[in-house]
Amino acid sequence: MNILLVTESYPPEIRSCSHLMQEMAEELRNRGHKVFVVAPYPKYNITADMKGKSFHEFTDENGIGVIRVQILPHHEVNFIIRGVSQLTMSYILFPKIKMHIKDKVDAIIAYSPPLPLTDVGRMVKKKYGAKFILNIQDIFPQNAIDLGIIKNTFVIKFFEWLERRTYKNADKITVHSENNKKFLVDKKQIPPDKIHVLHNWVDLKEYTNVNGSGYFREKYGLSDKFIFLFAGVIGPSQYLELVINIAKELKDNSDIVFLLVGDGMEKDRLVRMVEDYKLKNVIIKPFVSKEEYPKLVKDVDVGLVCLSSKNKTPVIPSKILGYMAASIPVIAFLNKESDGHSLIKDAECGYTILSDEYKKAVDLVIKIYKEKDKLKQYGENGFRYVSTYFDKGICISKLEKLLRT
Repeated sequence: MNILLVTESYPPEIRSCSHLMQEMAEELRNRGHKVFVVAPYPKYNITADMKGKSFHEFTDENGIGVIRVQILPHHEVNFIIRGVSQLTMSYILFPKIKMHIKDKVDAIIAYSPPLPLTDVGRMVKKKYGAKFILNIQDIFPQNAIDLGIIKNTFVIKFFEWLERRTYKNADKITVHSENNKKFLVDKKQIPPDKIHVLHNWVDLKEYTNVNGSGYFREKYGLSDKFIFLFAGVIGPSQYLELVINIAKELKDNSDIVFLLVGDGMEKDRLVRMVEDYKLKNVIIKPFVSKEEYPKLVKDVDVGLVCLSSKNKTPVIPSKILGYMAASIPVIAFLNKESDGHSLIKDAECGYTILSDEYKKAVDLVIKIYKEKDKLKQYGENGFRYVSTYFDKGICISKLEKLLRT
């Protein structure tokens, strides 16, 4: 089949979205499909050595045709500019698709958010007769409404109209958990047989072939510390000020360190908080590359996940799977609706707590810190669980079946 993937982010950008779509592209290519990817030009969430590097609009990357298109700024800008950028994305990308893809497109898989980008699916479906698969990670505009990002009634109604149109035009919709499916059925009245649970996956080989070498511990001057790691996008949804406040509570424990690796619109504010509180137990570093990430995770003691209680959808942060694949325990501060609670409980790989329960969150950090003798078991439990249910090959086989039926 000729398959087109549409995504807001693709390597060298470092985001769970970009890695997921690259792994999807590579696995589908390995199974004999001809794969194309279209994405905005890489400008954000990149390592220092990639900044300023130029990319051709169309390149063949190990048998995958990648189209990178210059669009309006869509990160590190205010929400109005970001909204305009998102609304115009599809109309900038689609002409480039027609220019570079002359073959018939059998299927298009569009990643959401951002929801407006998935309008490319409607256009490609109409032009090429392609099957349109909508891959939903966060349910927009509901997540933006919950976080207070969108408040204007007219804007909300517009995006809800766009949402309904997208759901109608998609031939199949995939979500990453059962409760996400239930949310769309109950709240959005989408027919259940149109929605399919396709778990996000993790490439286990990237972790099993790597040992904790101590490289990052030495690089960051943390060789003798007990490290809690958060790695990823630092935005309003993550609510990482909770972690800063936990660190403030535990600042007299010189053994514990919170390592935040990433970037995003909330980073500068968190840096100011650390400076104002004079915290030495919070270390904030830039993104590391996809290739280095497993080494980083293997070098820490506990993987940390955080989501604002303002989130009202069942989203599961995908970084949980990376921690499990690296055989390290997980603690998660999540909104009550998140399916991450049941995932961690079922896997027996750590602990979760509601992110609005500050005192309990502090106690949870202390609890797992004191359970040093159990950390290995938690890590092994997580690895066994992710190997059974979230291996890349298993999940892509389910996706491939959806493409063929």
